[in-house]
Amino acid sequence: MHDPMRPADKAQSEPDLKDASRGVRLQKAMAEAGVGSRRRCEELIEQGRVRVNGARIADLPVWVDPEQDEIEVAGRILPRATRHIYVMLNKPRNVVSTLSDPAGRKTLTDLVNHPAAERLYPVGRLDYDTTGLILMTNDGELANQLTHPRYGVHKSYRAVIKGLLADEDIASLERGIFLAERREGRTVGARRAAHVGLKVVRRDRDRTILELTLAEGRNRQVRRMLANVGHPVRKLQRVGMGPIKLKGLQLGQWRELSSGELAALRNAVRKGASGGAKQGGAR
Repeated sequence: MHDPMRPADKAQSEPDLKDASRGVRLQKAMAEAGVGSRRRCEELIEQGRVRVNGARIADLPVWVDPEQDEIEVAGRILPRATRHIYVMLNKPRNVVSTLSDPAGRKTLTDLVNHPAAERLYPVGRLDYDTTGLILMTNDGELANQLTHPRYGVHKSYRAVIKGLLADEDIASLERGIFLAERREGRTVGARRAAHVGLKVVRRDRDRTILELTLAEGRNRQVRRMLANVGHPVRKLQRVGMGPIKLKGLQLGQWRELSSGELAALRNAVRKGASGGAKQGGAR
């Protein structure tokens, strides 16, 4: 007998469920919710025991948004997934890129208090005295992809350095400077830094302004490279991460990424995973 409180079955060809841009495959969402293996979830779907937003699902592929869609399996509605939050922060100086600090210094959690997420984690770090772009999220998978060298998501910086940077120093920086390697608190050798993209914005006798794009993430790398060629950094700001640029934020302010920015980040990760980008992930 038809239950008047239940929406009538909808055609499986409903456009929104066939749109791959909606989110993830239905069987993946079910498996992550603890229903069973992906193969078991596919069997339940094929048996007609799964509904999405009241529509009975009988064939695949189907894409769902686990944060928004109601998924029902054998009469039981699955709990909705935690909403993923993606925040861009313009970090000021004298802020620690962690969630807590035993020394009592200001941390990222003092600056970002999102009403829909109890805890957001930084994607990589910035030095205590470096300003600029830092991403925060509760999406652990994307955070790992953005920081892992395999995916080649580059970081961009603007540096103000002391003195006039000579052409030969620019060439050395672009080729890669040898930097000491430390493990467990001691130096264990040196390794050449990866190629650096470098653009001179302004150069005069007292200072030089540079834009740098790094393809790896070694500790205090920008400062160490520039000190190595005799030009200590006066100011350092991260201005980009892959396709995402720091814009529209004053120091200490944050905002959520737009859907377009998030899509661009995911696309950069996909290209890196398929070998379409050089290895990277610097700070």
